[in-house]
Amino acid sequence: MAVKLRLMRMGKKKQPTYRVVAADGRSPRDGRFIEIVGSYDPRQEPSAIRIDNEKAVHWLRNGAQPTETVEKLLKICGAWDEFKAGAAK
Repeated sequence: MAVKLRLMRMGKKKQPTYRVVAADGRSPRDGRFIEIVGSYDPRQEPSAIRIDNEKAVHWLRNGAQPTETVEKLLKICGAWDEFKAGAAK
């Protein structure tokens, strides 16, 4: 099973908010997921990014592949640097 860290769209029409989730790569975008890792609200100024770094690093260390957008969010919140620092040991 290929696990991906990706965004899951929430919110009303034209008012998106997103959850960052760990999900099977074969499941649909808004379908079944394994665990909620955080949330992202692009409509706030500045954008609100709330990610549980422990959960994110745990999934990355277990082989989960982030999408491009989620990787950018992980870099902003510091989870990506935490993961890379642990991989260098």
